Amino acid sequence: MTAFADAARLRDRLKTWALEAAYPLWWETGADHVKGGFFEKIDLDGQPVDGPRRGRVLPRQIFSYALAGELGWTGPWREAVAHGLAFYLKAYRRPDGLFRALIGPNGESLDDTADLYDQAFALFALAAVAKALPDRKAETKAIAVHLLEKLRAERKHPLAGFHLSNPPTTPLQSNPHMHLFEAMLAWNEVDDDPSWRALADEIGGLALTKFTHAESGQIREFFDLDWNPAPGVEGRICEPGHQFEWGWLLLRWGRLADRDDAIVAALKMIEAGEAHGVDLARGVAVNALLDDYSIHDNSARLWPQTERIKASVLAAQITGEARWWDMAAAGAEGLMTYLRTPVPGLWRDKYQADETFVEEPAPASSFYHITCAIAEFDRAVSAAQA
Repeated sequence: MTAFADAARLRDRLKTWALEAAYPLWWETGADHVKGGFFEKIDLDGQPVDGPRRGRVLPRQIFSYALAGELGWTGPWREAVAHGLAFYLKAYRRPDGLFRALIGPNGESLDDTADLYDQAFALFALAAVAKALPDRKAETKAIAVHLLEKLRAERKHPLAGFHLSNPPTTPLQSNPHMHLFEAMLAWNEVDDDPSWRALADEIGGLALTKFTHAESGQIREFFDLDWNPAPGVEGRICEPGHQFEWGWLLLRWGRLADRDDAIVAALKMIEAGEAHGVDLARGVAVNALLDDYSIHDNSARLWPQTERIKASVLAAQITGEARWWDMAAAGAEGLMTYLRTPVPGLWRDKYQADETFVEEPAPASSFYHITCAIAEFDRAVSAAQA
């Protein structure tokens, strides 16, 4: 079997899992049809777990169901998107237009902080709704524009990017900017306002000039207030999952902006993640390295496996090289390890160095990673087959 044929076979298995098991379960059981929104977790017996709900999780569920129609789910995905959005705007949006961090099971605010990471996911979900439900585009764009204006007014960094909070605190982080980058690319696809592309260009430049370790090509996580690497070990941490995720985003931006340097840097990031960040014994990408490629955290969360798929299939499309399909197939095999649960449609999240999983409820936060990877995989395989 060729590398591409193997990848296409695994695409089919993942897509079937999503359409026949995951999407129905996370709507029928994972949505809170009484109080609104979605539960944060479903236990491995298939029962929802009630409790506090983070502001970064609901927009991921909105995105996942906004993607469902494109993937071919024939269930009520429009209803699911509208259900999630209504509760999100009611329970999480603060009077100033930013989105709070945490609410209680009954919708009460438990943490009114408006973290940059959470604002990035708000912008991302709003773009997804604008694409999936065109009749809501004007509404979601107005909310997004106001949110971004508020961030610019209160948190703009004098060099580039944003402070995480107001007043500024350390360390600055690349991760929220990655999701802001993703949100701007998403808005650029559905709306012709040049501000989306302008901010994407700014963050892309910041990634290439400040976030990237010059010698290894790895993306650092933590910085001081001048965008220099944070002191000590913190400034040396590099996550393979983010190598893949940044690589995927920079490949997209490189094509959009006609930036060959971004494509070269992205491929280097992805190759470094694959060469140094994958535990061959378990067949999965680990959580964290240091900048000399030494292991910092040898556990393996689910989400880096999805980013490995996204990066490799886009690299395959751009370069035309078969080796990337091998990487995509390996990433898909790794992901499927997490999806083998007693109740189909759930997943395990933490794969430990001793080759056992932490037994805990399936976190809703992973659904966005999984559905986005399957959609990217599906697009790439379909394009190659056309």
